[in-house]
Amino acid sequence: MYQQNSTTPKELFSVLAAGAIMLMVVHGLGRFIYTPLLPYLVDDGQFTAPEGAAVATWNYLGYLMGAILAIRWHRVSQIRVMLPAFLAVHVVTALLVTQTDNLTAISASRWLNGVANGVIFVQAPALILEWLVLRNRASMSGLVYIGVGLGLLVSSGLVTGSADWLEGAERWWPAALLSIPLAVWSARRLSQLELPDEARGSDGKAVATTPLFDRASIPLFLSYGGAGLGYILPLTFLPLLAKMELAAGHWLLDGTWVIVALCTIPAAWVWNRLGTKMGDLPALKLNFLIQLAGVLAAVLWPGTIGLMLCAALVGSTFLGTVLLTQRVARALHPHQGPRLSAAMVALYGFTQMVGPWLTKQWLDAGGSLASAFSIGVGALAFGLIFVFFVPRPEVWHARTLRFD
Repeated sequence: MYQQNSTTPKELFSVLAAGAIMLMVVHGLGRFIYTPLLPYLVDDGQFTAPEGAAVATWNYLGYLMGAILAIRWHRVSQIRVMLPAFLAVHVVTALLVTQTDNLTAISASRWLNGVANGVIFVQAPALILEWLVLRNRASMSGLVYIGVGLGLLVSSGLVTGSADWLEGAERWWPAALLSIPLAVWSARRLSQLELPDEARGSDGKAVATTPLFDRASIPLFLSYGGAGLGYILPLTFLPLLAKMELAAGHWLLDGTWVIVALCTIPAAWVWNRLGTKMGDLPALKLNFLIQLAGVLAAVLWPGTIGLMLCAALVGSTFLGTVLLTQRVARALHPHQGPRLSAAMVALYGFTQMVGPWLTKQWLDAGGSLASAFSIGVGALAFGLIFVFFVPRPEVWHARTLRFD
C-alpha cells in the first residue's frame, strides 16, 4: 500500500519550480513566443498576416492532438516516459524553425511543437497535482502556472532584445537555445516524484473512475470551451492589432505583450489565493467577468486605451481560468486525475484552434482584426453563462450520496 508522505518546503519548492519551468519552456518559449514574433516575421516577409494565422492554427491543432494523446496515456508510469520524450520533441522542433523560411515546413514544425505542448501542459500539472493531493497540499497546485507568466515575460524579452540583429528564421534561435538546459533540468526533477501508478483509496485498492461527462461536468466543459476561444484571440493577435492601430515607434507595439506578461506572472498566485479564500467556483465567475471586460475593451476603444485594458485584464485572468477550472473539475470527479485534466485541455485546445481559423476567415472576407475580437467577446459571454450551471462540488456529492 502506498503511504501518504509529508514534504519539506525545499522539496515542495523544487517540484513546483520544475513544473513551472517545464510550462515556461513549452508554453512561453514554444507556443506564445509566436505572438510577439508574428509582427516581425510579417515585416521580414516570411509570410503574410493571414498565413501567420494559419501557422497559429496548425500549432493549436497540434496542441489539441497532444491533449487527446494525454487522455489515452494518463497513468503515472506512462507520464514518466512521455514528459521527457515530448520535451525532446519541443527542442527539436524549436531548432527546426531556425533553419527554414518555407511556410509548409514552418507549419509542420509548429504543428509538432503544439503536440508536445499539449501533452506536457496536461501531464506536468496533473502529475504535480496528484503528488500534492497525497501530501495534503492541493491548494498550492495553481502555483505551477506561474511558469506560463514567466514564459511570456522571457519570450517578450528574447524577441524585443534580439529584434535589431536577427531576421526571419533567425529570430527563433534565442528561445531554442534557452529551452535546452531548462528542459533537461525540469524533466529530471519530475522523473523523481514518488507516486502510485493508480489512484487508490484508504484500503489500498485501485479506485474505480466515474464518468467524465455528467450533469455536473458538462456545463463546466462548455464554459471552459468558451474560455479557450475567448482568450486565444488577444494572446495570438494583440501585438499585430497594436501594429495596425498605432503609429510606428509607439511603445505599445512591443508594450502590449510586456503588459500581458507582467500581469500574468502574479496571476497564478492571485487566483490560487482567491480560489482558496472565496471558493474556486465563485472565483471562476469573477475571473470570467474580468476577462470578458478585457476583450470587450479592445473592441469598444480601439487604440491605446483598449489595447492596454485588453492586455492587462486578459493577462491577469486567463491562467486563473485554467487553474480554477481544473480544480473544480477534479473536485467534481476526484478520482479522474490526469485523464480528466487531459479531457479539459483537449476541449480548450479545440476552441483555441478554432479561434485563429475563424480570424483568418474573417480577414480573408475583408473584416478587420479589431472586429474579429468580437468573436472572443461572444465566446467568453457563453462561458460565463455556463459557469452558473455548474454545481458546487460538495452539493453535488451530497446529492449523489442521497440517491445512492
